[in-house]
Amino acid sequence: MKLETINRNYLFLRAYKSRINYVSPLIVTYIVKKKSGGLRIGITAGKKVGCAVDRNRARRVVKAAATELLRNTAGNYDIVVVCRHLSCKVSGNEIKEDLREHLSSAGVIEC
Repeated sequence: MKLETINRNYLFLRAYKSRINYVSPLIVTYIVKKKSGGLRIGITAGKKVGCAVDRNRARRVVKAAATELLRNTAGNYDIVVVCRHLSCKVSGNEIKEDLREHLSSAGVIEC
């Protein structure tokens, strides 16, 4: 299953303004419940993460973890994941565990 991506600024801003967010040292996850439209995910990494190579690696690892975790999820959510400065220095399994914890806390997936 290919995830639909969020690529419009107003959708990111709507997620940032939502009250549902989960924070860990590696990532911050914002979740917005929608009425319809399926599941969409947006991944960002600012310059504090590192150079372009580090930012792209962080986004790539988060995208791989999200694809695996959200494979069989049915629901209407916008999920925005913000990579933090440590996310480029850890393995993909650690990011996957943080993302799993955030999504299960929000009720998007079941553990």
